[in-house]
Amino acid sequence: MVQHSDNPADPFKKALAEATKVIADDPELSVTYSVDPAGLSGDTMRLPQVSRRMSRDEVLVARGTADALALHRKYHNDATHNKYCPQGNIAQELYEAMEVARCEAMGARDMPGTAGNIDAKIGAEAAQKGYEQITDRADAPLATATGYLIRHLATGRDLPAGAQNVMELWRDFIEGQASEQLNNLDDILSDQADFARFARQIISDLGYGDQLGDDPDEMDDEAQDDADQTEEDDQDPDSTGQDDSSEDEADANPEQSQDEQQDPTAAQISLDDSADDEIEDDADMPEGDAPQEQPAPAPVSDADPDYKVYDQKFDEEIKAEDLAEPAELERLRAYLDQQLEPLKGAVARLANKLQRRLQAQQNRSWLFDLDEGILDAGRLARVVSTPTTPLSFKMEKDTEFRDTVVTLLLDNSGSMRGRPISIAAICADVLARTLERCNVKVEILGFTTRAWKGGQSREQWLNEGRPQQPGRLNDLRHIIYKGADAPWRRVRSNLGLMMKEGLLKENIDGEALEWAHRRMANRPEARKILMVISDGAPVDDSTLSVNAANYLEKHLRDVIAMVERRKAVELLAIGIGHDVTRYYERAVTITDVEQLAGAMTEQLAALFDTDPRARARAMGLRKTG
Repeated sequence: MVQHSDNPADPFKKALAEATKVIADDPELSVTYSVDPAGLSGDTMRLPQVSRRMSRDEVLVARGTADALALHRKYHNDATHNKYCPQGNIAQELYEAMEVARCEAMGARDMPGTAGNIDAKIGAEAAQKGYEQITDRADAPLATATGYLIRHLATGRDLPAGAQNVMELWRDFIEGQASEQLNNLDDILSDQADFARFARQIISDLGYGDQLGDDPDEMDDEAQDDADQTEEDDQDPDSTGQDDSSEDEADANPEQSQDEQQDPTAAQISLDDSADDEIEDDADMPEGDAPQEQPAPAPVSDADPDYKVYDQKFDEEIKAEDLAEPAELERLRAYLDQQLEPLKGAVARLANKLQRRLQAQQNRSWLFDLDEGILDAGRLARVVSTPTTPLSFKMEKDTEFRDTVVTLLLDNSGSMRGRPISIAAICADVLARTLERCNVKVEILGFTTRAWKGGQSREQWLNEGRPQQPGRLNDLRHIIYKGADAPWRRVRSNLGLMMKEGLLKENIDGEALEWAHRRMANRPEARKILMVISDGAPVDDSTLSVNAANYLEKHLRDVIAMVERRKAVELLAIGIGHDVTRYYERAVTITDVEQLAGAMTEQLAALFDTDPRARARAMGLRKTG
């Protein structure tokens, strides 16, 4: 018996999934529908959810998103893209936007039906970001405008109103700086490598040439020249001069026996003897003339001297405000506030509860023998026995918490995408505001990687012949959302960055924890509390594909052991749907992200509890939900 779905949207979703596979020319592609941001991850494509109502707008957006991602799958090659990808953030945004526009323009040429669908998607995105209301060029993202202009010039199609507005704000500037290059657009659209060179030139023309890095074509030419030279040397023995020099040496040294000249083994022994003599001569050298040995490089990790990183030059420690334009941060923050709206009442109650508990636990002392204040009942007996004795008053004196700093270290990995990262950002917001009212300084940090599947570190490793056991093989991105000394009102919009599409990638927890611990160790506060919020074990496909399967997990355990052994920082963790109690001594695992605010509140309140037994009970809580 055939089961029929009660959801009227299911036939549409099934048909769209099949059409998407055809456009992408990939029958193995898996298509899912989710409330999480749309995107491609490996062989899986996420599309926006389509409700039972199947409104015209959501159907058009779903079709447009599916077409755009399918065209990217069809026309885009990751290896070529990565080869020419610039190094700087702004240059990368420009490069990515132009490549997306190229794929969509190719689809409009080869499959005209996709153009209208993608227009609907672009229009919906522009409306969501408020592009139609922007009047100042500084508020419009340059990378987005450049991508719009490329698509417009390649297809000749007008853009939806908001997108058209952003493009027109920047159009004169872009065409004024790069008009010569834009004239060649039609000739190179179908060749990704040629288009990548074109995009790099556009980036240079727009004033960001310093962010391009080395020219990959010149590097290829140098590598080819070296290979050609090596091949010539191998084929032409005269080029080394070895034969001639051997004959010259034989003529110059008639005492050398003919057997030695013909026997390479004997010659090698002679060379070894000479080397031994040189070593003996060095041993006799005065101490001041002895050759200096290079000092061993410092270990990457204090927790594990054997932990290796292939190359740290691509790692990044960056402030949140440097990863997005101020206008974009404000829009992302507004989106985060929308997520907060349904939870506002519950979150406010938790914040007030935490504040009351913290303030109630402040140590109090009394000032006695004052001329005014609260009557000191304990000394009334003296007044009764000696009526001439003046009344004694007392006053309660509040003493602030022992100077304290709290660091929240948030997992910014791809698995946190959607509801978990929204809840984590909201909780960080609430805790920062609440603790600041109680004169407790708060730092908010995030950790992820700059790229999926290794980034520039892996590219370098491949170019250098894939050395064995390379260690960590990806480019770290450590984000500072709020410094401990920064007032909350100045950095409030920074947490919106967690809503930015494409930010969340891999998670290498051990190095992030060591980074946060190092920052705290340099702080002057007497008490330091570090709270880690994560939803899984360390995962980086690039690193784990060429090292032991537990390489990153072992390092995380080593870092935790170091932090807990030194006891300079109080460490606790909250796992979202993942049992972090197997790593951290003080840990809570929650099964629903909705519980995160309550768990964070209870854990922090427990840390400030002056009753050791109450504190032990709270910190002994291993699981909730």
